[in-house]
Amino acid sequence: MPLLRNPDKSKLSKRKNPTSINYYRDIGVLPEALLNYLGRMGWSMPDEREVFTLQDMMDNFDIQRVSLGGPIFDVEKLNWLNGQWIKGLTPSQLLDRLLTWKSDRNTLEDIAAAIQPRINLLSEAVNWAGFYFNHMPQITAEMFESKKLTQEQVRQSLQFAIWRLEGQFTWNNDTVSQTLMDLANQMGIKLRDFMPAFFIAIAGSTSSTPVMQSMVTLGPDLTFARLRHALEIVGGPSKKEVKNWEKLNESLKLPKNDATSEV
Repeated sequence: MPLLRNPDKSKLSKRKNPTSINYYRDIGVLPEALLNYLGRMGWSMPDEREVFTLQDMMDNFDIQRVSLGGPIFDVEKLNWLNGQWIKGLTPSQLLDRLLTWKSDRNTLEDIAAAIQPRINLLSEAVNWAGFYFNHMPQITAEMFESKKLTQEQVRQSLQFAIWRLEGQFTWNNDTVSQTLMDLANQMGIKLRDFMPAFFIAIAGSTSSTPVMQSMVTLGPDLTFARLRHALEIVGGPSKKEVKNWEKLNESLKLPKNDATSEV
């Protein structure tokens, strides 16, 4: 089977794209829809219909219909297809899916604990907790403009954080918090100036529940997706910048004397 590719024809990569099954589950893609979509990658039904079940695929599979061209993994197309599956449910079935989708009590308790100090009415929970359930915050480049940081510092802080968090084997409040605090310190940026970009990237606003804990609650898949989305909005690094930034990121981890000699 051919490799999956992005809409720009580049190879699908876990460093740039959400490739974990858990990510698609967490944003609300139905298992049947994802299976349906993957079934269309390099193959098609004889009648060219786009919505079909696994049984439909098994009944109609023909190796001659397999295409060796690089299929495009288009998230917008997946979302559309998922919408077709959702629209095919009865209201009762949809309610069951919604309740199953966010049924992990530990996660819900973490969210409740985060919003509890901030609400006086239960109805206010929607505003404070909404970003935990959204696919991606609605953000713009202007939201990342800072009086304290240059645009390059904002871009680097997001990219360096992604690289460093990707290297963590455990995902908890200690590892996430320490990683971000160390990075801010090594970049010579006060934490209160460093963190707003992460609030916006994760929650879509600087007014939200504590963002480091929010990243833990969301989990690595959703966190990385939001950080990468934010970096794309403010301007991801060029290939040349990536090489230079990788060296800079590594040099920041060294003791100051060693870092100076490296540069």
